[in-house]
Amino acid sequence: MNKPSRAMVSLTMLVVVFIALPWILPAYYLGLVTTSLILAILAMSANLLLGYLGLASVGQAAFFGIASYSVAIGVRQADFGSWSAVGTGLLAALCAGLVFGPLAIRTRDIFFLVIMLAFCQIMYGLTYSWRSITGGDDGLPGLLRPVLVPGVSFDSPVSYYFLALAVFLLVAGSFWLLVNSPFGLTLKGIRDSETRMRVLGYNVWFYKYIAFVVAALMGGISGILNAYYYGCPSPGDFSLIHSSSALLMVILGGPGTLFGPLVGSLLIVFIRDIVSSFTDRWLIVLGLAYVLTVLFCPDGLLGTFGKLRKKESDQRERPSGPQPSENTEDVGSPEPLSAQKS
Repeated sequence: MNKPSRAMVSLTMLVVVFIALPWILPAYYLGLVTTSLILAILAMSANLLLGYLGLASVGQAAFFGIASYSVAIGVRQADFGSWSAVGTGLLAALCAGLVFGPLAIRTRDIFFLVIMLAFCQIMYGLTYSWRSITGGDDGLPGLLRPVLVPGVSFDSPVSYYFLALAVFLLVAGSFWLLVNSPFGLTLKGIRDSETRMRVLGYNVWFYKYIAFVVAALMGGISGILNAYYYGCPSPGDFSLIHSSSALLMVILGGPGTLFGPLVGSLLIVFIRDIVSSFTDRWLIVLGLAYVLTVLFCPDGLLGTFGKLRKKESDQRERPSGPQPSENTEDVGSPEPLSAQKS
């Protein structure tokens, strides 16, 4: 089975399992899965930068929060409808990526990480201090669920779960098409060697810029879903914990994989919920999970699993019989001339 076929089979199985969850899980745990789907989109935006460009970003929460606040401000102060508010949130995240991208992609490695963190903290300080617009530390409560289709309500946990699932599958499908297109293959080439791609004639800056803007847009989609789900954007959307959690989800699940962000998101959301019921220091457990993953599964859970499957497949395809030695002489070959003379 080739790679596209395996991806389609995996996607089909994923859809079937997640469609059945509302009839399997209690409402509380279904809410945790909804949160995981929303944060998986945010982690997918970090995965585009880390897995396909080698840029570790802890600032994707900036686009998450910008879109979230844009939706709430549009609804509360401009009396926007649901579709207008969603469009405003997407446009705000897109513009933020377009404006901040040229500055961010000039750097790489630890410098890129630091500048993204700085951008996120600037937005945190702005939303915390600009109380007349953002509500300060109280946030903007009272945001109601969207009315996207006349007569269809997303007020119940099950209905909003299916909305989050549909958006996640749409983003995941678009992500798969993007990274398997010539554009995505070019990003992998830039990740492996920027110098080589420049020599081959590729505009490396342009490709990195477009990838950065797409990642910002994906972060905005996650922020819009989160704003409508919890109904209260707050400065915590820009917090360091929120930003680093998205990167940790990618590292746990597997950078450069399609479903790695979802696996990492499910793990972190459920671990946080279980551990926080016993102690407030759940971050220690997440830190230990990160250290163990880096030490024993540096490619993430799905990345390590994929390598093991590939190794097993290579062993099955290898011939089982003894291989002839390269130095073995043919049985019917004539004796050397010196031996005949002696």
